[in-house]
Amino acid sequence: MRSVRPGTVFLSTQALALWLGLMAFPARAENPALSPLDPRPVETTPASGNAAGRGPGFMAMSPAHGGSFVDTPEESTNGAAPAEAVPVEEAAPAPSLDTAAQPEPPNALPAVNVAVKTALEARSGVHDQALPRREREAISAFYAARGFSPLWWTDGKPNPEAAPVIKRLQHAADDGLEVKTIPRTLAAASDEDIAATDIALTDAVVVYGRQASGGRVDPHAISKLIGETPEVADPAIILALVATAGESAGDELQKFNPPQKAYASLRDKLRQLRHGRSPAAHDAAIPAGPVLRTGMRDPRVPLIRARLSVEDAAEPAIQDIVYDTKVAAAVADFQKANGLPPSGTLTARTVAALSGAQSSYLEAEIIANMERWRWMPRDLGETRIEVNIPDFEARVIDNGAVIHRARVIVGKETTPTPVFSDTMKFLIVNPYWNVPQSIIRKEMLPKAAGDPNYFSRLGYQVSSSAGHLTVRQPPGERNALGRIKFMFPNDFSVYMHDTPTRKLFASSKRAFSHGCVRVDNPFQFAVIVLGKGWSEQRVQKLIGGKERYVYLPKPLPVHLEYFTAYVDDAGELQLRDDLYGYSHRVKAALGLEGNS
Repeated sequence: MRSVRPGTVFLSTQALALWLGLMAFPARAENPALSPLDPRPVETTPASGNAAGRGPGFMAMSPAHGGSFVDTPEESTNGAAPAEAVPVEEAAPAPSLDTAAQPEPPNALPAVNVAVKTALEARSGVHDQALPRREREAISAFYAARGFSPLWWTDGKPNPEAAPVIKRLQHAADDGLEVKTIPRTLAAASDEDIAATDIALTDAVVVYGRQASGGRVDPHAISKLIGETPEVADPAIILALVATAGESAGDELQKFNPPQKAYASLRDKLRQLRHGRSPAAHDAAIPAGPVLRTGMRDPRVPLIRARLSVEDAAEPAIQDIVYDTKVAAAVADFQKANGLPPSGTLTARTVAALSGAQSSYLEAEIIANMERWRWMPRDLGETRIEVNIPDFEARVIDNGAVIHRARVIVGKETTPTPVFSDTMKFLIVNPYWNVPQSIIRKEMLPKAAGDPNYFSRLGYQVSSSAGHLTVRQPPGERNALGRIKFMFPNDFSVYMHDTPTRKLFASSKRAFSHGCVRVDNPFQFAVIVLGKGWSEQRVQKLIGGKERYVYLPKPLPVHLEYFTAYVDDAGELQLRDDLYGYSHRVKAALGLEGNS
């Protein structure tokens, strides 16, 4: 499913215009000619073959916007009167073949262009795991459209974009990306060297741009309940933007990564982890053992004291092995700094962190969450609702600031809450609950088999049409949806709603639903999403009787997210349990499962 993305625009209109208007890069083109690699029919004007004022070989996108290019004629002849005939003088006798200079073919390519063309043709049938066939074909078409002139070289010298692009590619790992083949030097002694290096740099730029924009892991391969569809950038757009950005080309390339602050915060944590590892990582490992709580004794305690620089006890012979409050407090501080629950209890994960093994685990977890940010819409909406499923929390955000938080209950591991983005348009007070067929089959019918009065006793309305059983629960105190539900119509048929079993909100791990999101204090939440002019009293006056529809003054983007690692408002890394196993699957797809 391709999720609805209100306001999502991956590239600006100016960027698209840049792509359409600069495909041939006329300032650097060397009289390009089309190649057999480009099968598209092109008709040229013998006099000029290009549009006035646009340079030689200018290529314009056809109105069909289907990716084909045509030479732009100097003038349109549609509807114009034919030009007046001009008498042609009798041609002079042609010189003999012995004395006539042989003219150069009008469409001959410069030697370096020929080298580029030859190199592209030579690899056309070669399998490349890092660069799939479609991407290589797109790159070949891009070069063909510009007459095979080098993209990163002019007159045998590197363009201003080449060096900053290589520098950015060398730091691809900072964004959790993997670009394996990067040119090491811009030195090139021959046309063939320039062609090989130019194509290699182009390949690396396309790999980076597509990975950064969401091309590493297919979210639908992780789960069918992930509805996000990343906007993977087109190779031609990547190249057109980066190769014309001058000395800012490296920054232009990095912009294909997610623009959200939450992503940038994870990126910063990854860099800190890699470049500022704790000296403890080089110390001797702390042996495994039982979980330690305050007051317990264990021979590992002296190692922990030394590792965390906790002062020795007054009577070392007696107290050194006691896991006292001072040691527990130092452990809690260490846990908080390393993204672990700051309980002060010495758990197996805390031991691994103290021994240095936690670094690789955190690195893999952060990269997996950065990858999931690539699936999200680039424009989340200035005002929006975000529900982080593993965090069991909903947040309402307005202009970058969190204006409301609410505890939520999400789907059980056997009935996960889907991950997708959509738009909240209205809410319903006094809702009916139309029971899903899966619940009727798996839960209700087995109970009804042993209790003939099951449906009537619980107040369900049952009907049948052509052998198809439908069950719904009328509005009321016992309604499974409570008194209000928040609607954002979607293909998964889930929504946010109230619940009569509010005691479940007291649990720290709140995965109890069949997939919908239950909201704590739903009337307060309703006031926030409805905005000015609404109060809890006004909403509660609608309780009772038939269903009441209340439309939001402005549709509100809703994002049901899955982030097991994030940076909180205090700048601390927070980790959450991998409730549905998605993080583990992403790490496996990225080849990081050994660090899980």
